[in-house]
Amino acid sequence: MAVPLLSIVIWLPVAGALLLLLINNRDSSRDPLIRNIALGTSIVTFIATLALWAGFDLASSAEYQFLERVPWIPAFGIDYSLGIDGISLMLIVLTGFLTPIAFLSGWESIHRKVKEYSILMLLLEASMIGVFCALDIFLFYVFWDFVLIPMYFIIGIWGYDRRIYAAVKFILYTMAGSVLMLIAIIGLAWLHQQATGAYSFDLQRLYGLQISDRMQFWFFLAFAVAFAIKVPLFPFHTWLPDAHVQAPTAGSVVLAGVMLKLGTYGFLRFGLYLFPEAAYWSR
Repeated sequence: MAVPLLSIVIWLPVAGALLLLLINNRDSSRDPLIRNIALGTSIVTFIATLALWAGFDLASSAEYQFLERVPWIPAFGIDYSLGIDGISLMLIVLTGFLTPIAFLSGWESIHRKVKEYSILMLLLEASMIGVFCALDIFLFYVFWDFVLIPMYFIIGIWGYDRRIYAAVKFILYTMAGSVLMLIAIIGLAWLHQQATGAYSFDLQRLYGLQISDRMQFWFFLAFAVAFAIKVPLFPFHTWLPDAHVQAPTAGSVVLAGVMLKLGTYGFLRFGLYLFPEAAYWSR
């Protein structure tokens, strides 16, 4: 049986977060232990991403590799489906590389609620890697939206003077785009059901779905707005200066290094291939 490397890379940070959750730290006496466990977990995760790189067939980098598929919600055709190509691989390794750096950047500056901060950073890493691995668009959406939760609290609790304003603005902008994308995702599954008699959120099956030009336009628009907000592109960019300025250093590292790439990745993985005619028209 093949080693599920993608699941390992995703769930290692979650395991580290659960371990930290078990540590009693009422008087902050265990802050050094918590920092070391969090940093150690992120380093082990980075090593696991290097194992992915070592086992990746570069000659077939355009094809999905390390495939995993387990039925999740069979009644709606939703699977726990993972796989990566060359683009995903580079972004996963980048996430694994930057997370330890983010922890080190806050080593001396984060003094309160170190346990909660470390847990949120690890969950943020897991969800970002999940975005790059998901081959089921409902699973992708779960990871995509979960990314917002840790970052919201990281900005709102450990940020600077206007951190609450920046955190609320960040969550409102990004959630608005996510709602539009969710509607389009449900619409795609419904179209698949109309065409085949069964719901499916499988990305590779949806690539072959025949969608009228009119429907492509509306679906592409919904996805594009969500991705444009996350990049961010004008005129959806105004949340970014506030988030960058008010976030702690680690938050800014993750924002600039990984989170701003989620939108571009979405355009490449979903917008261009699911809706090629609409994407060509909007060039």
